[in-house]
Amino acid sequence: MENSYKFFENKACAYYPCHEKTECINCLFCYCPLYHLEHCPGNYKKISWKGVEVKSCEDCTFPHEPENYETVIKILSGTMGK
Repeated sequence: MENSYKFFENKACAYYPCHEKTECINCLFCYCPLYHLEHCPGNYKKISWKGVEVKSCEDCTFPHEPENYETVIKILSGTMGK
């Protein structure tokens, strides 16, 4: 794969696939690095868990899509929109 530093898929992982209905999953961002953001570009929803509202990324594949690598890196480096 061209630019393979942006993508790898670990099909041997006990948790693979972490998102159903996704043909290929980028495991580079296994734990979402954007979870801490109040408003991230992914498809998250708010759910109630033990009486507390939390972010659920269950249906989000944004960081797992290779074409979003640059966006994730820009957000993390604080250069998004610059």
